[in-house]
Amino acid sequence: MDVTNQTKVTEFILLGFSSVLHLRVTLFVIFLTVYLLSLMGNTLIIFIVLMDITLQTPMYIFLGNLSFLEIWYTTATVPKLLATCLSQVVTISVSGCITQYYFFFSMGATECILLAVMAYDRYLAICSPLRYSLLMSLQLCLRLSAGSWIGGFIAPLLPTILIAHLNFCGPQKINHFFCDSDPIFKLSCSETFLVEALGYTCSSVVILSSFLLTMSSYGHIVVTIIRLSSREARKKTFSTCTSHLTVVSIYYGTIIFAYVRPPAKYNFTIGKVISVFYCVVTPLVNPLIYTLRNKNVKKALRKTLAQGAPGWLSGLSCCLRLRS
Repeated sequence: MDVTNQTKVTEFILLGFSSVLHLRVTLFVIFLTVYLLSLMGNTLIIFIVLMDITLQTPMYIFLGNLSFLEIWYTTATVPKLLATCLSQVVTISVSGCITQYYFFFSMGATECILLAVMAYDRYLAICSPLRYSLLMSLQLCLRLSAGSWIGGFIAPLLPTILIAHLNFCGPQKINHFFCDSDPIFKLSCSETFLVEALGYTCSSVVILSSFLLTMSSYGHIVVTIIRLSSREARKKTFSTCTSHLTVVSIYYGTIIFAYVRPPAKYNFTIGKVISVFYCVVTPLVNPLIYTLRNKNVKKALRKTLAQGAPGWLSGLSCCLRLRS
């Protein structure tokens, strides 16, 4: 497009859920509550893993990484979401928008890789239990954790650089509560075919490859469990990976729907609703699933709280004891 004589946009307006203004106070309370609970839950998991030496094993080190990731993953988008619920005009600079885009997709890619690594860890623990400590050493665990972060932050780097070179001439309204890829492309007055194709390819490769690796690990796990002679042994073995499998199902179920599809098929209303699940809900679901379904985490939490904790944490300990 000819950008001559067009005013260059320096900031965008995030519309959020402006179509339901009568519900914005209700939405603000809901989103703020979920966000705070998510921060508390994931921080609590990190604290437990750091404080309890019995949890300083590969499985829980990966879990600590996941919780740390979820804190920043949700923080990248939710503050602006909350702002759109309180104000009709919420702005973000073009550079701030591109920065948000990069960090959001970096942490999303990191989570995909980390979930695949956690599935591989469960595969080794169940399919090769006698060699597990040798195959999944602490050194390899730390390398895989670091590799997940490095790979995740490299994946969206080139698309972000290309987006930074796009021209934006108006309109300046982003029909979303954060700087997602498709709403950004809709506002550009430059040719976006290359960056759209590259972004779509990168997201599809990261999501589908990590998803297939995860499913491959669980395929081998299921085969191993079926071969166990005792029903009780099968149930006990499968229970060690149900928490992770639940998280995987929720997370991939939403992001595959959102990002593994032709850009032309994007529906902004549906996109915003789906985004709420992986931006707001999933980061809260993770600590809930891992604390309420994991006996070792609940035991470590009760132990930590018993050594001295504020009143509200003691109440949480009682709730966990009752659920046990």
